[in-house]
Amino acid sequence: EETGTTFEENALIKANYVMNACGQAAIADDSGLEVDALNGEPGVYSARYCGRHGDDEANNELLLKNLAGVPAPRHARYVAAIALVRPGHEPIIRRGTCEGEILTERRGTGGFGYDPIFYLPQYGCTTAQLEPDVKNELSHRGKALRAIKEQLRKYCEEGAYEDTDRQ
Repeated sequence: EETGTTFEENALIKANYVMNACGQAAIADDSGLEVDALNGEPGVYSARYCGRHGDDEANNELLLKNLAGVPAPRHARYVAAIALVRPGHEPIIRRGTCEGEILTERRGTGGFGYDPIFYLPQYGCTTAQLEPDVKNELSHRGKALRAIKEQLRKYCEEGAYEDTDRQ
């Protein structure tokens, strides 16, 4: 259960659950959308903003309703927190973001979630209109994963994250 109040807390809850269940390293993420005009909503409740988990259409409808009358630009960001946990080591948690704006109408058919209303001014389109390789490069999850990878690289170079389980 995602009982944390931040993306980082929820990612750590999920990663620890898997690590404790199997006794091995685990990685998990929590992600969502933060809208400035709504004081960060829907935030950690992004997937269940409308009260039902994973109902993208209803989540988008509620978000647009709650933003009715808010003038453009309606600044927002996708956020992903990724936690890597391993027995005997401190967790590594990193955050990635993708900044954009919320439109008043849907554009594009790609992606999922809030992608049809999440507009990237520098690209002149929504994330639902992006080619997959471009979207992956800009992705909040991709940024967080690259930050995890960079931290692991530093640990390995320093010899501080040796794999003591292998012989």
